[in-house]
Amino acid sequence: MNKLIDLFFTFFKIGLFAVGGGPATIPYLMDLVESKNWYTMKELTNMIAISESTPGPLGLNMATYAGFHTAGIIGGLMATLGLVTPSVIVIILIAKFLSNFSENRYVKAAFCGIRPAVTALIAMAVYNLCKVSLFVETDFGFSPAIKTIILAIIVFFAMQNKKLKKLHPACWLLAAAIVGIVFRF
Repeated sequence: MNKLIDLFFTFFKIGLFAVGGGPATIPYLMDLVESKNWYTMKELTNMIAISESTPGPLGLNMATYAGFHTAGIIGGLMATLGLVTPSVIVIILIAKFLSNFSENRYVKAAFCGIRPAVTALIAMAVYNLCKVSLFVETDFGFSPAIKTIILAIIVFFAMQNKKLKKLHPACWLLAAAIVGIVFRF
């Protein structure tokens, strides 16, 4: 029960301070690797990949996945509720009390200050994820970065073909899953 309450309040804090949407939650999730030890950095990269490829908001998908990974179905529910509760509260307060919220000069000034900080947090998360996912030695001595870059070049040129370009995105996801299974990046 304590883990479920901890999940709720941890993701409540993330939802409260992750201004900028799903990608802004990544630095907080990276911090949980060390502070809570609920999952590893490698599991986090898988979590992000799965969250990106499933329908729905990225932050919400990652919260659900992290909660499920930590404490099963109830954990996923608690993490998801924790993440969305601050937004619901803020939206209700804004709708109820501040009709001209977006035109307030103090609010505009605050968001002008918040944007660069969110951008820096997202850039740092991208940098750390690239370090973990692209530049790691494998058992075979090959860096996944080389395989990833080669695969990206192949996909880029495949996308130049008009017939392939018209394929449904689900076909591309299926093909990527098959390549990942066959070559075990």
